[in-house]
Amino acid sequence: IGRMPDTDLLVPLLPCVRVPGLGDNVYKEECCFSFDTPKSDDGLYICLSTFLGFNRKYVELFHETTGHKLFLHMKQIKKILPKSEEASPVEKKKPKRLAIGIEGGFDAANGEKIEYEDVNELVILPEFKVIGLDNIEEIPSVLRDHVLASVSGILASTSASKKEEELSWDGEIRPVSKHAENLQQLDNGVKIPPSGWKCCKCDLTSNLWLNLTDGKILCGRRYFDGTGGNNHAVDHFKETKYPLAVKLGTITAFGADVHSYDEDTMVEDPHLAKHLSHFGINMMNMQKTEQTMTELEIELNEKVGNEWDLIQESGKNLKQLQGPGLVGLNNMGNTCYMNSVIQVLYSIPEFMERYTTEASNEIQNRVLESSGDFSIQLCKLGLALTSPDMLKHQDSTKQEVTSCSVTPRTMKRIVGRGHPEFSTNRQQDTHEFLLHVLSVIERSEHKNGSVSPGEVFRFMVEDRIECQASKQVRYTKRSDYALALPIPLEAAANKAAVGEYQAVVEANKKDVSVKVGEVVRLSIPYTACIEAFAHDELIQDFWSSAVKEKAEAKKRTRFVTFPDYLVVQMKKFTVGEDWVPKKLDVSVEMPDILNLNDLRGGGLQKDETLLPDIEPPSAPPSEPLIEIDEEAVIAISQMGFPLARCREALVATGNMGVEAAVMWLMENNTPGGVLKITEPAGAAAAQPSGASDGNVASIVAMGFTEGQAKKALHATGNNLERAADWIFSHLDELDSIEVDTPLEPANQVAAGDTPMDTSANHLKDGSGNYELFAFISHMGSSTMCGHYVCHIKKDGRWVIFNDEKVAESEQPPKDLGYIYFYKRA
Repeated sequence: IGRMPDTDLLVPLLPCVRVPGLGDNVYKEECCFSFDTPKSDDGLYICLSTFLGFNRKYVELFHETTGHKLFLHMKQIKKILPKSEEASPVEKKKPKRLAIGIEGGFDAANGEKIEYEDVNELVILPEFKVIGLDNIEEIPSVLRDHVLASVSGILASTSASKKEEELSWDGEIRPVSKHAENLQQLDNGVKIPPSGWKCCKCDLTSNLWLNLTDGKILCGRRYFDGTGGNNHAVDHFKETKYPLAVKLGTITAFGADVHSYDEDTMVEDPHLAKHLSHFGINMMNMQKTEQTMTELEIELNEKVGNEWDLIQESGKNLKQLQGPGLVGLNNMGNTCYMNSVIQVLYSIPEFMERYTTEASNEIQNRVLESSGDFSIQLCKLGLALTSPDMLKHQDSTKQEVTSCSVTPRTMKRIVGRGHPEFSTNRQQDTHEFLLHVLSVIERSEHKNGSVSPGEVFRFMVEDRIECQASKQVRYTKRSDYALALPIPLEAAANKAAVGEYQAVVEANKKDVSVKVGEVVRLSIPYTACIEAFAHDELIQDFWSSAVKEKAEAKKRTRFVTFPDYLVVQMKKFTVGEDWVPKKLDVSVEMPDILNLNDLRGGGLQKDETLLPDIEPPSAPPSEPLIEIDEEAVIAISQMGFPLARCREALVATGNMGVEAAVMWLMENNTPGGVLKITEPAGAAAAQPSGASDGNVASIVAMGFTEGQAKKALHATGNNLERAADWIFSHLDELDSIEVDTPLEPANQVAAGDTPMDTSANHLKDGSGNYELFAFISHMGSSTMCGHYVCHIKKDGRWVIFNDEKVAESEQPPKDLGYIYFYKRA
């Protein structure tokens, strides 16, 4: 790089120089096309016109494409501290806060602090001529002031990544209860002693909660693993509606655990001292004798029935791996669900071809779309995950290999943009994220005129419904991306052993010093899960067009096509009798080779008769429309159900509340995953097939034609939300289907049909023999907490991807997976 004392070349560049304003994003932390930062060898070049940042390779491409010449070169050089100043290694601390990226939380920075020296200078391309900022006084004032204002604005601005995303998450931040200010407290003379507490409805002496209205002491909820209380405190709330309770044993001079049963969350009570004194408790004299709820949740999240140890292969000296295809992804605060899905997708050849082999051409052709285009970000990530440059040099003195990793901040921002859950830093369900990211990829590829690589997962199924009164049938087809397998607990082969283990746990739950041995969990044969999926499902109140009244019906689902890659989701997440979301702690040993050929459907058989195509009678015009309670929708969604399914459940149950809706969801949890929004049997036929003008206008506003909008609405019974999902799932069919043609789900299968020709919509078909190549496991009590890791088979060996850590797996826990990925054998 040549340095130039002459600044005359700056004069023609002045009109292009801008000062960043409040609305400008400054990309000064990371290259738009790679994961290079100012700490990288070549630093980062920030355009003084667009404020986009590039490494040396891509700044030349950007210059050739746009003609922009003036850049701020930002470089951070690692400062070598004198030996006396070097930070001594700090022992890894046990987490004390329910947080990520915060001191004391999970993976908080406990090690040595590294200091960097900032070196900033102006660079003019294409010669890479340098003007040091220390010599900028030599520039004529008419140039100097404007250039300095631009440079100062860039250096002082908040980077785009920090603007768009909080890098830490704190689960201890609690809202102030709405009941705290005017809490009713009964003048019943109850005084609480400083110790010796016991539940007033059972003999439990731990996990006790004091109701702040009437002073009753009751035990807490039973935890998913059988420990905890007997639910007497929550039952008391249901009877009395007294909302606030404080956990005894957590009261100190600094506060206590307060739960609002009405708000269904841990809360702050600013008037706790006054409320406690009503029952004779002086919180200034109290000492902590029990674990707080935060400590309990941390403990559960660290050791859920030894699940964490098994899935992460704790205690084993795993061989660290690095290199192309072995690059980790840093956790940005509860992003392990995203990291696991991304690692699996980039192990599939179709995704590798699209976002690595074609990546360089994609970037070169679309330089100006770098900061906000999803395909560009996928190419950027693909190049980083497979680049030989990611291989770090091995330390010859230590003879160790350490994992290398990148942080896909921009990709997370774009994939979550506009989504109520994935735009946050809360933990999410990795299955829902997989479906979401496939949908985003499909829209992005359609916009670019390409076919989504996610089509390798899509398959067609047929639903056969048989009216039990007439024995006539109806066949419908739909596409899906995952096979959701139920887990029949009654099929467990080791019920006796589990019963004995639970008896030991129950007998010793009051004495925490007693070790009950290794966890014994229900072991379910995978064949039982397949049989449960294949079994006929009984449908009540099915409107039969044959007998023209409601009758019982049986529903059976079979494959029409088998995809190249099959996603299998184990239905581990459910809702307990106390309406608390929980995960089934079971073991299902999924096979390396899976044969599903027996589940291929055959369409209408010669001895079957189709149900008449008659619509059910319409509801009386005077019947009022059900107004959905959105607060109930949110409450149900927090149990892990998709929003569309929550609204559907409330409508199906007449908006009778959360409990009725959740019960309906559990009874109508049909196979097919969250992409399919199911309807009560016969509901699709009951809905008007015509497209309303308002719904047509809404879809046209998305950029589709009026004809395409009518096709989508016709196919979904004029349901706007379902039509939007349908239209993105049938992008290649929109111009080939007439509006008046019956569409899914109303299309019936003709007798003797073979698997449908799916070349028009890119569906693949072949043998139903599959081989396991990856699985994602979840550790924790529900999808709202815990941790995800994935295991992927690479070059004949299993590799564990645990965020930034990549290592060779010794004992992949195939029986504890949540989502399994199979490829056609």
